[in-house]
Amino acid sequence: MPTFRKERPGAPRGFFACEAAGLRWLDEAHGAPAVTVLEVDEQHLLLDALAEVTPTAQAALAFGRGLATTHDAGAPAFGAPPPGWTGDGFFGPLDDPLPMPAAAEPGWGRFLARARIEPLLELPRARGAFPAHTRAVVEAVVARLLDGDFDDGDPPARLHGDLWSGNVMWTADGATLIDPAAHGGHRETDLAFLALFGCPWLDRIVEGYQQIHPLRPGWRQRTALHQLYPLLVHTVLFGGGYAARTDAAARAALALPGVTAGHSRGRSR
Repeated sequence: MPTFRKERPGAPRGFFACEAAGLRWLDEAHGAPAVTVLEVDEQHLLLDALAEVTPTAQAALAFGRGLATTHDAGAPAFGAPPPGWTGDGFFGPLDDPLPMPAAAEPGWGRFLARARIEPLLELPRARGAFPAHTRAVVEAVVARLLDGDFDDGDPPARLHGDLWSGNVMWTADGATLIDPAAHGGHRETDLAFLALFGCPWLDRIVEGYQQIHPLRPGWRQRTALHQLYPLLVHTVLFGGGYAARTDAAARAALALPGVTAGHSRGRSR
């Protein structure tokens, strides 16, 4: 059977074990399949090789249904790592991943603020990455997250966590998940990641998703809120035009109405 070896000498300790645990956790949901882990150690991960094909509308519809099933399998808390892994995870490219703090938050907003946005802004390499006006808007979004403005009562979903289109491999058997940053999070986050850099047949993916788990009204408008963290990461890692996109996403998020247990309410500030 063909295999694929993912390796990096000197990788952060536990990097590949964390990824392997995430792949197994996602696959155990019996929704969207994850690539099979064959072997793992500190410097490599051995996986089944996947042969890519051109995605189709029907495959996208099936992937959406599978992704909703994976999310519905749930997680113990917002920020919970996959079973078989303890401690923080990793987010970003293989050659330069950033730490992704684990958490056990009961509410999504506090998790996003405390375990994602604030730790990222405090990294030494984040200093100077954002103009002062952008940092101020992001901090205003953090304040609303901590106030619970965007908590809708949805329980923690079992997320891929880095679901941009490059981490979906389209094969003859359908879409397969690779390269996760798996954790307990909000289901809208994975969908927002798919939209971030474009994804083939995204509307059909969403259609399939909603056949299994209808999304709460207003989810499209909340995409910017869910894209804020990956845009912050891209600004820290790559700079360039990502700072402007981060600023736009933060301003769009700040303009959102709040929600309480699924019911919209006016902005508190």
